Amino acid sequence: MAAKPQTIDEYLAPLSNENRAALEKLRKAIKSAAPKSEECISYQVPAFRLGVRLLVAFGAWANHCAFYPGTFLVEAHKDELKAYDTSKGTIRFQADRPLPATLVRKLVRTRIAEYAVQQPGAGRGA
Repeated sequence: MAAKPQTIDEYLAPLSNENRAALEKLRKAIKSAAPKSEECISYQVPAFRLGVRLLVAFGAWANHCAFYPGTFLVEAHKDELKAYDTSKGTIRFQADRPLPATLVRKLVRTRIAEYAVQQPGAGRGA
């Protein structure tokens, strides 16, 4: 059994060219929307962290690739995600039909805004 990946590059290395290209495109879009985020591996898949909080994650599976922006975002943007197979917090797509970078950036920015609202002390006193 191969060693567990410690970096996103290690995760991507054994993937098919098509899956690697789709996930690299996703990675680039995430980083452009969240330049202060930090790459990591979380639950054995590539992820981005903003401070101590997990921002988003992604991965490749036998029959699809997936983006994990969280339940709130999948529900909030369900109309824009009609072309994709979604479930609680997950957007599945085929490597030959990667998620549009504009959509990924929008989802990531919404996630950052969601976290900003949830800052300690936010909403108190109401």
